[in-house]
Amino acid sequence: MKLLDYRKGRIFSMHLIADTHMHTVASTHAYSTLQEDVHAAAQQGLYAVAITDHGALMPGAPGKWYFENLCVVPRQLEGVLVLRGEETDVMDCDGNTDLDPNDLKTLDWVVASIHRPVFSVKLPSVEQVTSAWLGVAKNPHVNVIGHSGTADYVYDYEKVLPEFARSGKLVELNESTFRNRKTSVPNCTKIMKLCKKLSVPIIVNTDSHFSSQIGHFEHSLKLLDELNFPEELVVNSSIERFKAYLRQYTGVFSKK
Repeated sequence: MKLLDYRKGRIFSMHLIADTHMHTVASTHAYSTLQEDVHAAAQQGLYAVAITDHGALMPGAPGKWYFENLCVVPRQLEGVLVLRGEETDVMDCDGNTDLDPNDLKTLDWVVASIHRPVFSVKLPSVEQVTSAWLGVAKNPHVNVIGHSGTADYVYDYEKVLPEFARSGKLVELNESTFRNRKTSVPNCTKIMKLCKKLSVPIIVNTDSHFSSQIGHFEHSLKLLDELNFPEELVVNSSIERFKAYLRQYTGVFSKK
């Protein structure tokens, strides 16, 4: 199924059915409620979303009980499958994160990302960032490697990407990069080229901080088209492919 970008009259080769990285007002640098995010996803015809507010060490993160209480969020809202998630923050060069073990009983979906306010090394070397991501690759609770093309955190892509694939981690192409981290676009392009070459599965997300951004993947889809990126490597390019990942790597279909 092709997706038409009406604003530019462009037809993309892929249609994406899920957006699994977004924030709500619980992360105090975002501006929409959970219901507003899901409503926007329903308006875009998405099959699924993951609500992924920040882990505890990020400035403005949700309060202590937020993640433990995500069980109150319905699994389906407005016909959209709702994954209860977190964007956990990578803390150090060993790949430790601020993911609270007490939260795991409610979480379906975890995005791991490096953020400047949390990462212990302010100007890390390529070797240090490589070490951090290799540590994250060993974490069985992480599903997605968030915006790893960030210009301040370059790593050895050829060494690490195969480890992500082996451990079931999806490499994220983050739509917000094209708006907010434009210096990172060349790195993201390089990562996508290597994912294609090495057959590493990816997922495309918006990292929305306002509901009107949800389900709008135009820059990411344009890049994937330019690279002739294989659709079978894009996990959220079909409901069947996405559900297969959920069955293999999460307990979504066994939870209420």
